[in-house]
Amino acid sequence: MSSLSLRPLPLAQTLRLGRPSAIWFKPALSVVASTLPPNLVLLALGRLDLALYTMAGALCALYAHDRPYAARARVLALVVLGMTGGLAAALLTASLTSDPVVLVTVGALLAAVQKTVCEATRIGPPGNVVVAFVMSAALFVPQTPGQVPGHVALALGAGAWAWLVGMAPVLLRPHGPERRAVAAALRAVAAQVAGDGGAGPARTAAYAALHTARSVLHAPGVRPDPTRRALAALLTEAETALATTAADPAVLRAHVGALRGNGPVPGALDAAAEPPYPRPRRIPLTHLAPLAVRTALGCALAGYAALALGVGRPYWALVTAAALYQANVTRTWSRALQRVLGNLLGVLVFAALAPLTHLHPMVLVLCCAACNFGAEALIARNYWLGTVCVTPMALLITEFTRLQDPGALMTQRVLDTLVGALTGFAAAVLVTNRRAGRHVEHALTAVEEARAHADRLLAQPRPTALAPARRALAAALIDLRVTADTALGEWWQRPLPEERVLRAEQAGHRTLTETTRHGRAAQARTHDSGTTEAVRP
Repeated sequence: MSSLSLRPLPLAQTLRLGRPSAIWFKPALSVVASTLPPNLVLLALGRLDLALYTMAGALCALYAHDRPYAARARVLALVVLGMTGGLAAALLTASLTSDPVVLVTVGALLAAVQKTVCEATRIGPPGNVVVAFVMSAALFVPQTPGQVPGHVALALGAGAWAWLVGMAPVLLRPHGPERRAVAAALRAVAAQVAGDGGAGPARTAAYAALHTARSVLHAPGVRPDPTRRALAALLTEAETALATTAADPAVLRAHVGALRGNGPVPGALDAAAEPPYPRPRRIPLTHLAPLAVRTALGCALAGYAALALGVGRPYWALVTAAALYQANVTRTWSRALQRVLGNLLGVLVFAALAPLTHLHPMVLVLCCAACNFGAEALIARNYWLGTVCVTPMALLITEFTRLQDPGALMTQRVLDTLVGALTGFAAAVLVTNRRAGRHVEHALTAVEEARAHADRLLAQPRPTALAPARRALAAALIDLRVTADTALGEWWQRPLPEERVLRAEQAGHRTLTETTRHGRAAQARTHDSGTTEAVRP
């Protein structure tokens, strides 16, 4: 029988600012380059009222900045198709009915589908939030069936432009994403080797960074080349550093510095081909069922409550709820707090900008672009800080059709934010995820089986396939840590086997260390044998 489990809700830590992303300027510049030209064209044509549709496609430039360009081309194309597909569904619904209850219901269902797809495919930030914003706004724009194809075509054309913007950096740094991923892994390992990261979860975080970098190097569609093989050799060196007490973190940090720009990768001449790396597993849909139900229920309740209060834009409440849902209740609470604070401060920013934007449409377009840049530049430091810019941007977009009373807009935004946050969090509490403990058990079993397999290989005189076994164990340990952290932040469930998780992690890392040492010794024997053969008369 399950027992009541209530975790303390964080406050100060939720609002603490982090370090800026290493590539914060890339999505910030990309979103400006993708949204500003279409808006200026529409302004010149006197059709700024169509900006919602071009923005739908242009905002796709926010995605896939961490992917290699071969993989990014595919992911961005799928994002554009998904965005225009959701927009088409919303516009078609709006053309067939104007019943606000029906529109809110459809919006909640679409938001749940989008959240589930984004989580299952690990699409990465900004996830479902941008899609939900565009889709829910489109639901409440009056349409006729004959207008829908043209509006969808505008979004698709802007999406094609966003694809070009997202792919343009390949001309300057063809291996930029791979270099950044490997540099991040080297920094994480250097911190661990230097003793800055502690033990336990911090060590798992170092292996997670290595796993992420390996996944980037072996992403679908990415072909091996000398640079990628050299980068993979650096990751092998970092794995070895984690397994020895004599590793020098300064060497790893020097490698990080050498990865900037397009210069030669350290050790490129010694790099050898790697065996295929397993692709990251998709999250099973059964694991995401509670999240999907929370999203659908919370968005629907938020929209219905906004309608009951007579707020003119219930889709703002719906989007607020859609933006809240994270892996568990505790993280959802943190996001709700961040969303409310950011929106309230953002309303004040809009109050300062409104007199300027009413001077001329060009000022309106430029202010919207500035807010876009600020949102992407700041959101990596903390979600609430980025939302300070997202909120005025959303309010400014409503004025592309016609100038409106700033006071009324601000009042509606505040009400919808509070309604969406309250109802959205209530849905997260009501819809329990009692399978979280079961998922931890499955992750524990996977770690124990992977460790036993690696131990059997180590017991052999000359083990083969040790590298795949080591990486499978590392992936299982990462999955266990993520699953355990998710379950620890969930409410209304059985007590978790925290001691067993800790023992499994400790034993798993000991085995990882042994496999890495054994692999290093085998490489040394092979190198010595090759040297002997080379010098034999």
